[in-house]
Amino acid sequence: MTTVDGTRFRAVMAAVCAPVTIVTTAGPHGATVSSFTSLSLDPPLVSVAFDRRSALLAEILDTGRFGVNLLGQGQDDLAVRFATRGADRFGGETAWFTDDGLPRLRDAAGWVACDLDRVVEAGDHLLLFGLVTALGRTELPPLVYAHRTFGTHSRYAERPRPLITDQIAACAR
Repeated sequence: MTTVDGTRFRAVMAAVCAPVTIVTTAGPHGATVSSFTSLSLDPPLVSVAFDRRSALLAEILDTGRFGVNLLGQGQDDLAVRFATRGADRFGGETAWFTDDGLPRLRDAAGWVACDLDRVVEAGDHLLLFGLVTALGRTELPPLVYAHRTFGTHSRYAERPRPLITDQIAACAR
């Protein structure tokens, strides 16, 4: 088996554009996570990975539930706050409320509440599969992370959107 240098692997993976999320669980507890993806439509499943030493991982394993706050453009400050050890993550400047029994950030671009479906060992991380029990979203450009920099999809605001009359007509069918 060929071994790849960890520093070079990290440098290459830094070029992969990743969503920026804050994963939360009751307590409240939360942390910034970029290893999040949708996994299945039927049943609706998502996945998120945590370092085995993560304090949040321990809380999620204990409660069996977690929420994923999908951050939007301009929420870099929240991402940094929830990534900083010892920070007061849910105090002062963080607007949040409880939704479906989990902490939800008020201005997040999207929200997914999950029951822990299964845990898979994956090297120095654990991969959690969450069964989606509730969700919501707003029309905000997503916050993404690549090359150790926050940004957003460059043409998100320019994408074509159907007229509201088209949407109403589609609902009436």
